[in-house]
Amino acid sequence: MTYRARSMMVAAGSALLLVLGLAPPPAVAAPATSVAYPASASATRFAGWALDTCTAPTTAQISAWRVSPYRAVGVYVGGANRTCAQPQLTASWVTAVARMGWRVIPVYMGLQAPCTYRPNAVKITPSSAASQGASQAADAVTRARALGMLPGSAIYGDMEHYNPADTACRTTVLTYLSAWTAELHRRGYVSGVYANLSSGAPALSQTYSSTAYARSDALWIARWDKSTALTGWAGVSDSAWTNGQRAKQYQGDHNETWGGVTLNIDSSRFDAPVATVAMPWTVTSSTALNGRTAPSSRAPIATSYAPRSTIWITCQTPGTTVGSTSVWDKLTNGTYVTDYYVSTASSTTYTSPLPRCAFPYQVTVAGLSRRAGPSTSYAVRGTLAAGALAWVSCQAPGSKVGTTAVWDRLTDGTWVTDYYVATPNSTTYTAAIPRC
Repeated sequence: MTYRARSMMVAAGSALLLVLGLAPPPAVAAPATSVAYPASASATRFAGWALDTCTAPTTAQISAWRVSPYRAVGVYVGGANRTCAQPQLTASWVTAVARMGWRVIPVYMGLQAPCTYRPNAVKITPSSAASQGASQAADAVTRARALGMLPGSAIYGDMEHYNPADTACRTTVLTYLSAWTAELHRRGYVSGVYANLSSGAPALSQTYSSTAYARSDALWIARWDKSTALTGWAGVSDSAWTNGQRAKQYQGDHNETWGGVTLNIDSSRFDAPVATVAMPWTVTSSTALNGRTAPSSRAPIATSYAPRSTIWITCQTPGTTVGSTSVWDKLTNGTYVTDYYVSTASSTTYTSPLPRCAFPYQVTVAGLSRRAGPSTSYAVRGTLAAGALAWVSCQAPGSKVGTTAVWDRLTDGTWVTDYYVATPNSTTYTAAIPRC
């Protein structure tokens, strides 16, 4: 896999060069390592209230809780330190919960810090921190995929509270989590870390720009102060993890009752990536429905689907208009079909709970301009901070910046040059991302 990233260490100079239309020299891969998304991938962003329980609730319980303000549920997919049995947690459970409109947040309770406060924990071996971080990430991907959580899903490595004064232990944790992130990226998954605001979170913030460590895409902190704010975290800069990359667990174990069902939960506020889960729908056309290589009726045909057959949709995205809609459905094999001939809820617009297709990559320079079109001549609509996620929906040609004329259209409709986004290539298009 080829990684490309641009240094944040020259942020001020890079910002000036961006204004001039020039480009700074390439930098090392860390901290913004690339993600090797396969064609089937898509990431899902969730903003709202989330709960997690030690044991996943039954589908009946989670259905009853649809009257609650919560719309996402954290589940423990594996790890040596997972403590609760998971009799409900199967691929069919994940699909059923997703069809109800819930987002799923996979948590992996892997190895813990050598100086952890958690009793009886299986701990990281300091001399093997990097290899263990990678192997834990590989196992997390295997377990998440078995549950139907597709590439592009975020998986959160759970690093419980540890002694922040132990500098050797801190380095071990950072090394482990760096390898966790790099391996998740190599396998096409988004990296999240759950950490305590008094230990792991400030350590990650302090090394946010360090080229020694791969930076996680999202940070989920534990601070049980009942404040739901996603900024103003002590020890974590507000300039870090700024674009759909933060979550806070603001209340620990407590009982809540909704729909007549009582659960013991932790409560969180989220604006961060979660799992991507495919959902089954039916082909409604009277003849075979073409599956194309891009969301366009002009794109090459890759396969076809028989009338009344079941297709599994990963996400929806805009494309050429067919009938009354410009919405296209991306399937789990990476092909696209027009939504006009699919049994989704609308023949004109998007269908909940299907997410919009997105490929988030970290920004590699401070103050990257978001523009109204794919050129430096278009008006600036805002900026992205170093390490922010550029939520890319498609790519198109535009004015040349650095070594590339490729521009990325973001899910909010603005554009950024691909040169300052950690996609796998600094000269041409990324295979997994469709052309606009």
